[in-house]
This record gives sequence, C-alpha cells and structure tokens, in this order.
Amino acid sequence: MAKRKPATRRTTSGSATELKKKLIKTNRDLVKLLTEHARLSTRMARLRGEAGEPVYDVETEHQTLQQAVQSNRGPLGERCVRAIFRELISGSRSLVKPIRVAYLGPTYSYSHLAAIERFGSSAELVPVATIAAVFQELNRAHVDFGIVPIENSTDGRVVDTLGMFTRLPVRISGEVQLRIHHFLLGKCDRAEIKEVYSKPQALSQCREWLAMHLPLARTVEMASTAAAAQLAAEKHGAAAIASMQAAVNYGLHIIAENIEDNKNNITRFAVISDHEVPRTGRDKTAVMFELWHKPGSLADAMAIFKRNRINLTWIESFPMPSTEKEYLFFVEMEGHQNDTKIKRALAALGRKTVRLEILGSYAKAEPVE
Repeated sequence: MAKRKPATRRTTSGSATELKKKLIKTNRDLVKLLTEHARLSTRMARLRGEAGEPVYDVETEHQTLQQAVQSNRGPLGERCVRAIFRELISGSRSLVKPIRVAYLGPTYSYSHLAAIERFGSSAELVPVATIAAVFQELNRAHVDFGIVPIENSTDGRVVDTLGMFTRLPVRISGEVQLRIHHFLLGKCDRAEIKEVYSKPQALSQCREWLAMHLPLARTVEMASTAAAAQLAAEKHGAAAIASMQAAVNYGLHIIAENIEDNKNNITRFAVISDHEVPRTGRDKTAVMFELWHKPGSLADAMAIFKRNRINLTWIESFPMPSTEKEYLFFVEMEGHQNDTKIKRALAALGRKTVRLEILGSYAKAEPVE
C-alpha cells in the first residue's frame, strides 16, 4: 500500500511562512507608529515651550500611560504594557530635554526601581547617598525631580522624608506605590550566613522570617538595600535583603525569595519638584501644619474636614526639632487644592493653625509590581 505524502508538514511550513511575513510587516508598522509618536510628542513639547509652559508635563504623561494600560485587553499582561509605554514616553521626552531625577542610591535600591517606574530608563537618574540629599539636589536646582519613600504599609512613616519637608520648600507632584518583595541574597549557603545587611525598614519588614530561619545571624543596618547587596557581594558569610534586580546587578544568588512578613507589602514614594500639577479628577492633597499648644486644638482642626465632607487618607504626627511636646501634623485628603471644598477647608484650617503649608496636589496612583 502506497504511503501518503506528509501534507501536514507542508501546511505547517506554509502557515509559519505566512505568519513570519505578517510579523515582519507588523514590526515595521510598529516602528513607523513609534516614530510618529516620538514626532508628535516632540512637537507638543516645543509648543508648550513656546507658550511659556514646561516642555514636559510628567503628570499628563503618567495619565496617558494609565489610560493605555486600562485599554489593554491582552494577551500581554499589564506589567508588560506598562513597561512598553513607560519607555516609549521616557524616550520621546528625552528627545526634547532629558529629565534629571535624584533618588536614594545606589542603583537597584527600591527608590531606584520607583524612579524607573515613574520616569523610565531614558531619564537621567541620579543616585545620592541620603534622603536629605535628594531634597537638597532639588532645592539647588541640580535636578528636575526627586523621588523619596514616604510611608510603608508595614512600618508606617519614613521619618527622614517627613523631617526634610519641615526644612525645605519642595512640593509633592506625584506618587508611586510599589509592591515590595524582599529577597535574601548572597554568595554562600544559608547555613553559612552569619550577618544579614539591609536598610532598617527592610530588616523590620522581614523580622519574623529572620527569627524563624536565621535566628543566630546578626542583623546590620545599612543606608540602602542596594548598599547591602554591594557588601554581601564582597564579604563571605554576609547576606543582604534587597530586590531581585540587585541580585542580578551585583552577581548574587537568591537564597530565599519573598521573605517579607506582610505579603501585601507596599512602599509609597513621593515625587517631589518645585511646581504644582493640574487637577486630574482623582487627586489627593497633602498639607503640613502646626497647632497652638492648647486643649482641643487637634480636635478642632480635624472637625474642619468632617464639616466639609473631606475624606482623609493619611495622618501623621511628627515631633518638632528642638522643642518639647510640640508636633507638626501631616494630613493627606482626597481632592485637589483648587477644588472649592478643599479651598474652603484649608482657609478654615489656616485660622486654627500657627503654620500651614500645602505640600502639593497630585493624582492618586495604584500599586504596581
């Protein structure tokens, strides 16, 4: 009996050839569209400059990215689409004027990852040694923006950041909410680990895991998680708690992953600048104020928000330097500072306070990986 010819192979080969042609054409079309996007973005930036406006509007760009992500229907995941558009916007922006952004370094610290998330890798990201230095670089006009951690879902407020808001006149113009996953990194086996290095907040966020799995290891605080990773790469018997990206950058092994005690561990970063941002319709406003030191003053201040039906999303007290029992209060509320009821509430609050400063209004951001 004669054998049948392998028609399937020819059909599959033919289909693959057609698909390959379509992919090549699609790739060419994509490049054309990317080029057109860059040209339109460049023209828009120049028109803003001619009108006396900033040549780039980072908040509007961020909203454009959010809209692109929300329109995604698959099969690409949200993280992939977000990364594609973030880098497209970042690259287009750099054609006109690269943005300089200061962050707490070194590279692949969580602040660095937050800066990449917000500004893309085409921005000029400037690592500095401390949170205070981020504020100082911005205040001296050495950078256009800074990015600083402001609170964590496990540890609460970041004291160094709040302290700098009391010292320098900078504004909050955006936020990044980053889901934080901690990795135990090193060049030795877990049994050989004698010291664990990391930033105080990271050590705190993993304390239960460390107590259970490395009870005899000494914990050592560092200025940043990336600095801890650098040290772990050089010192035998040392491990670091840092990001997965830090493991790749510093040539470390991942000894254990996702060791954070709170699996919904989120750090919120403030984008700081010297300018206000327009209303988006889903905004928050942050203020800082000092009250008269007398009974009921805080209750009177909080009652203003209740009367004006304003929802508060964050409240922190902060001891004032060189004083006893005197505090500054940080409050974040839903709404933009130009909204009528926010204006009315802040005017009333100003009459009840010794000092009132609007730190800024900015669009609410959703947590991202």
